[in-house]
Amino acid sequence: MERETELMLVGRLRDGDTAAFDAVYEAYRARLYTFLARLSRSRDVAEDLAEETWLRLVSTGSRLRPDTRLGPWLFTVARNLFYSYCRSRALDESAADGLISLWPAGSLRPSPFEEAAARELERRVEHGLAALPAPYREALLLVGVEGLTPSEAAGVCELTPEAFRQRLSRARAALDRELGGPARGAVSPKLREESDSRTAGHGEVHHSEGGLVPPKLREESDSRTAAKAEEVAP
Repeated sequence: MERETELMLVGRLRDGDTAAFDAVYEAYRARLYTFLARLSRSRDVAEDLAEETWLRLVSTGSRLRPDTRLGPWLFTVARNLFYSYCRSRALDESAADGLISLWPAGSLRPSPFEEAAARELERRVEHGLAALPAPYREALLLVGVEGLTPSEAAGVCELTPEAFRQRLSRARAALDRELGGPARGAVSPKLREESDSRTAGHGEVHHSEGGLVPPKLREESDSRTAAKAEEVAP
C-alpha cells in the first residue's frame, strides 16, 4: 500500500469512516489471516484471532496516531492476541498437528515433476517451520512472508532492531538444522533476501458494540457462524 494512501486511510479511520475500514480490511484480510494461521497452525484459531484483530481496529480506530503504519499495527495486535491465546490455553508449542500449506500455489501450471518436487519442498519447509519455537517462526513470517522490514518487524515483536536481527539469524539457522542442511534453496526468495540482510534499519481484546462493527466484518462473522452451525447440524 502506498504511504500516501495509507495516511489518508488512517485519517479517515480517525474520523470514523466505515468505508475506510472496508478498504483496510480488503487490503490486509488475507495477509493477516495467513500470518495467524501459520503462526498458530490452526485455521479455526486464526479465524477467531483475525476477527478479534479487526474488532480491535474498529474500537480504537478513532485513536490511531496520524502517522500509524497500518500493516505493523495490525500484525502487532494479531501477535499479541496470539500470545494471549497461548497463555490462556496453555498451548503446547512443541505440537505440530494440523499443519497447513505454507506457500501459496503459483498461477502457472507446473509440470508433473515440478509439482512433485514442489510438494516435497513444501512439506519439508512447513514441517521445519512448524517445529521452530513461536518467536523464531514469527520472525521468519513477518520478514520473509509478510514483507515487513527488519525495523518494522522489530517493533511488532517489541525488540530493538539489533535484537531482532539476531533472532532472525538464529531462526534461519534453526530452520537450516530442521531441514537437514542449508535452507537457502528451500525458502522463498523474499525470505532468503530479507534473512540475509544485515542493514540496520499489546494488549487485551476489546469487543465493539454490534452496531459499531462495519457491515463487511459483521457479514464475514455471520457467515462463519452459519457455516459452523451447519457442520454440527444432524
